[in-house]
Amino acid sequence: MEFFKGVNVDWMGKAKYFVTLSLVLLAVGWASILKNGGLRYGIDFRGGTLVYVRFAGTPPIDQIRKGLQSAGLANSTIQSISDIGNSASQRDVVIGLEQKGTGDESLDAGKDAILNVLHKTFGTDTSGKQDFNSITAPALAVYLTTKDPLTLGTNAGDRYKELAQRLIDARDKDQGGIVTSFDQLKSAPGVTPQVVNALTSGFSLGNFTIRNVEIVGPKVGAQLRRQAVLATLYALLGMLVYIAFRFEWIYGAAAVIAVFHDVLITLGFFSLFHYEISLTVIAALLTLVGYSMNDTIVIFDRVRENLRLMRREPFAAIVNKSINQTLSRTILTSGLTFLTVVVLYLMGGEVLRAFAFAMVVGVVVGTYSSFGIAAPIVVVWNKYRGQGAAISAGSAAEKRVAAAARR
Repeated sequence: MEFFKGVNVDWMGKAKYFVTLSLVLLAVGWASILKNGGLRYGIDFRGGTLVYVRFAGTPPIDQIRKGLQSAGLANSTIQSISDIGNSASQRDVVIGLEQKGTGDESLDAGKDAILNVLHKTFGTDTSGKQDFNSITAPALAVYLTTKDPLTLGTNAGDRYKELAQRLIDARDKDQGGIVTSFDQLKSAPGVTPQVVNALTSGFSLGNFTIRNVEIVGPKVGAQLRRQAVLATLYALLGMLVYIAFRFEWIYGAAAVIAVFHDVLITLGFFSLFHYEISLTVIAALLTLVGYSMNDTIVIFDRVRENLRLMRREPFAAIVNKSINQTLSRTILTSGLTFLTVVVLYLMGGEVLRAFAFAMVVGVVVGTYSSFGIAAPIVVVWNKYRGQGAAISAGSAAEKRVAAAARR
């Protein structure tokens, strides 16, 4: 399928505009990084504690912040999260606390400090009752067995285990993890008025619940950060060696520079939009490296084919023709990929939001860098060497065959 036929765009004549755009994006992005004191690393890399909290209503961010400050945790971070199509997630916040110590005790202390602040700030129970929104199924089963609201006798342990699990499922799946009234549990199978009365007398309903707690030590975070950098560099080095062997070293260098340019611009956008660098983002960057490199190789491969057919044409004209010939393929692959990652960004949830954002930026930047950065570098090098179309993009073996044929 071809969207365009007979395209004759002078891409190399417009290369200066692409280079200018890249310089502007790099300057703005990295000015933001320097202004913010560096990139924002997620808990995966910096070490610390993340507590995911869901509230019964709109999260009281200011109240949370005041509670943390009064407890000496002013350096903690508070982030509201919400997933399109999931109304319950719109009541979620993530509270992060960077680790100050070096041992596991420091990690546990950070988690306990955040939980204590939440209970002190939002605790509404004064009767000593356990919070139903934080109880587990086994503990609830023990309570129901003791109270025996269904009058099943002493041999009804399994029945109450099943009932407890149904109640927890009704809380977590039907009510989004937090119950504001015990009447909301009446629709669960096996729940009778007697069960509701037993729950009412034995439990309170807090206005928040802890959804998850993540803890990462600083040594692990530093090791992950170092491995992420090495993984990216090894990927670039491997691609440089492959393209240099398959084409010419200048083609490999141009492709690696273009990919490096893509990564730097993407990191700048992360700083501008206040996203954190996590392991999923590193996965997105490595995906971006492969995607952008593949697009560049397609163009270079067409350049190599056209060099054999257009030996007397200027090298810049050959590159222009090659880009125009692959334009439909570029639009199809990049356009469909872009639509996919945009949907993932909008609908994929908070966990995938940063990954999808990196892919959205990377697809756009990686596409134009193939013909706006990588190709012009090869053209400039070719011009610097004073050759029109004399630089062959073939491998060393192909050059030896060609030399033998000329003799």
